[in-house]
This record gives sequence, C-alpha cells and structure tokens, in this order.
Amino acid sequence: MSPRRSTLIALLVAVTFFMENLDATVISTALPDLARTFGVTAVDVNIGMSAYMLAVAVFIPLSGWLADRFGSRRVFSVAIVLFSLSSLMCGMSESLETFVIARVLQGISGALMVPVGRLAVLRSTEKKDLVRMISFITWPGLVAPILGPPVGGFIVTHASWPWIFYLNLPLGLLALIGALVLIPKEHEVSTRTFDFSGFVLVGIASSALLYGVEMLGQNRASLLPGLMLSGAGVLLGMFAWRHMRQHVQPLLALGVMSVRTFSVSLLGGSVFRVAISTLPFLLPLMFQLAFGLSAFDAGLLVLAVFAGNLAMKPFTTWVMQRWGFRPVLMVNGVLGVLAIAACALLDEHMSWALIMFILFMGGLSRSMQFTVYNTLGFADVPKLQMSDASTLFSMFFQLSMAMGVAIGALLLRFAMNLHGNEGQAQTVDFQLTFLCVAVIATLALLDNLRLPPKAGESVLHKGEG
Repeated sequence: MSPRRSTLIALLVAVTFFMENLDATVISTALPDLARTFGVTAVDVNIGMSAYMLAVAVFIPLSGWLADRFGSRRVFSVAIVLFSLSSLMCGMSESLETFVIARVLQGISGALMVPVGRLAVLRSTEKKDLVRMISFITWPGLVAPILGPPVGGFIVTHASWPWIFYLNLPLGLLALIGALVLIPKEHEVSTRTFDFSGFVLVGIASSALLYGVEMLGQNRASLLPGLMLSGAGVLLGMFAWRHMRQHVQPLLALGVMSVRTFSVSLLGGSVFRVAISTLPFLLPLMFQLAFGLSAFDAGLLVLAVFAGNLAMKPFTTWVMQRWGFRPVLMVNGVLGVLAIAACALLDEHMSWALIMFILFMGGLSRSMQFTVYNTLGFADVPKLQMSDASTLFSMFFQLSMAMGVAIGALLLRFAMNLHGNEGQAQTVDFQLTFLCVAVIATLALLDNLRLPPKAGESVLHKGEG
C-alpha cells in the first residue's frame, strides 16, 4: 500500500472517530430543548449521552472480533450505514425512551468503526512514528467532545435539535464512499472462537454499573435500586476479570496489563478521563440553567476549552521529550486539578473574558494530560500484544467517558439535594459539583506514582506529534 493511500485511510479513520466522539457530547447544549420535547427535566436527558457512550464501550470488543472474522472493509462500511440510519432515528424520536433506544443503536454502530481505527494504525506503525501517529488518531477524541456543545448550540439556536443528527447523513454517505474506495478487500479472515460468556459478562457489568450510577443521580426513590445495581455491576466486573484471566481465548486478553506504562495509562488515565468528561456535560448546562444564557452562547464559552487544546498541541511533544512522561503527568496533573477546581469560582456575574480565561487554562492542561496518557499507553507494548492493548484501551476510554457524564449528573443531583434545590440546578450546585470533580482528578494522580522515573523513554526521541 502506498504511503499516500495509507495517509488517506488514516484521515478517513480520524474523520469517523471525530463523528463518533462528537455525537457523544453534541447534545449537551440541546438538553433543555430535548427535555421540553420529551416532557422531562434537562438532567434526566443525560441518559441519552451515557447510553450512547456505554453502547460504544460494550460493543468495542465485539467489533474487534467481527473485523477479524469478516474483514475491516465490510464491518466498517456496514457500521457507517447503521450509524447514519440510527442518527435518522434519533432525529425523528418523539419520546425519551425512543431517543435512548436510537442512541444505543447509534453507539453500537459507532463501536463497529473501531477495528479500522486505532488497531489498523498501530499495526502499521513503527515505534519511531508512534508519537506522531497516536497524536493524529487520538486528536478527534480530544477535540470532538469540546466542539460538540458549540456545534449543538449553534444548530439548536438557528434550526432545531433534530438537525444535530440529520447532519450525519451526508457525512455518512461521504465516509461510506471513502471506505469502499480506499480500504482494500481482505481475503484472509480469522476463525477465532468468539468468547460469548466474556462478552455477556462485560456487557452486563458495564451496563449495570453505569445505569446504577445514573439511577443514583435521578431522585431519592432510586437510591436503593441504584446502589444495588451499581454493586451488582462491580461484582459482575470482578467475575468478568476472573473469566478473562482463565479463558483460553478471552474476549479481552489481560496479559498486556503486565506492561506497567500501559497499566497506568489504562487505570489512572481512565480516572482522569472520568473527571474531564464531566466538563462538556456540566459547563453548557450551568451556562444555560444557572446563568440564563442561550444554547449558542453557552457553546461559545465552552469553545475556550477547545482553544486551550489547540494552543497546547504544538508544544506537547517538546514538553514530553524535555521532561519525560512521569514528571509531566504529575506536574500537569496538579495544574489540571486546579483548573477544574477553578470552575467553582464561575458565577453569572463574572465577565465572559475571565470565564474564558479560566476555561482556556483548563484546556491547556487537559490537552497535555490527554496526549501523554494516550502516547504512554502504547510506548512499551510489544507488537504482538498491540491488538489486545488497543481493544482494552478503546473500551476503557469509552466507558470512562460515559461514566464521567453519569457521575457528573450524580454529583449535581447530590449538590441540588444538599442545597434544597429540587426544581432546577443553581450556580452554587454547579460550584460544589466542580469541587467534587477536582477530587476525582486528584485520585488519578496517585496511580502515576507507579511509573518509573524514565517510563516510556524509548519513544520520546523518535517522533514528533
């Protein structure tokens, strides 16, 4: 395959990753409009975000097996068609229940895009190019969640919320044409046995845990069922982990967890992603419900985080090479915690300039931490285990993003109950929520202590991002 064609395929994959990640948060500024359409509260509609991200997380392992069994080109093309059709269903939904079902289908089809994504790029990338390629394919995951709110806000303000999903139809058609033209047919397919028991265990455990946390964030009547369901999710997760350790051909091969840098990036990195994933959900909601801004204005303010991401991007590789992974994760992690805590200072009387400055600084640290975790994760993984690492990393990535939205809603509901605001969240509720999120981000720093001083050094001086 020519370098030009490989680059075009990588670009196509990046575009589909962007679509997948954008749809995770694009409805955040449309939550009040969706709530009015469905006759529910805005906080309740967050299940539409969580259900989408959970479906992606649960079905990523299945997508890897399908790609090996039927070929990446076929699976990818079918996934694009299903993603477009489910987007159409989302836009035509008239009830929250119908909308959630459509979002689940959209998430499943989004997960099926993964086989030609991260894994395809990792398998064809030498260690010397790893930093640059990881930076390239993970950029959509960093940018899309922040662009989602202003894009959604613009559409809601100047059209109506269904157009958020209808716009996926022409994009899907172009992506399908690109897939059929660029991706070659595969004649060799795998006959690897599908670990159905592992798939069921992982799926039920993830669903129970996330939905349990969702229930905890709804109302007091859901407290006991939510606790029971969350506990069941944790217990089933332990059974799933044990199953993967013992199975001959497990759904998720956990042997790669013995690679220290991968383990830290997966575990500590997931906790960090939980914390930052609350922000695209909480910030637009605060600007609209507590500050009284329009969906479009709320999205514009959130763009300051995106500006911070962009501003840091040219310096990430230089910073990593200059100081190394571990020091950057620790120092920048502290700055990230302070940036999240600083969101507790925001109120409706603060000038837009100061609000955007605080969010911009948070975007700088978020971009750096995100890139370091994604690069470090694959720095020391042997080529033969790259497939296992990619599947496991992708699943935890999506699950942590979904858990971030659910935990954000839970903490906001807790703050509302504490302050006696049963009807609509006030500024003080959001301020307390941001302080709690900062505590979660602090916990992520503790796992970084397991890293040796020169962790991942082998890839730092062999590429550029």
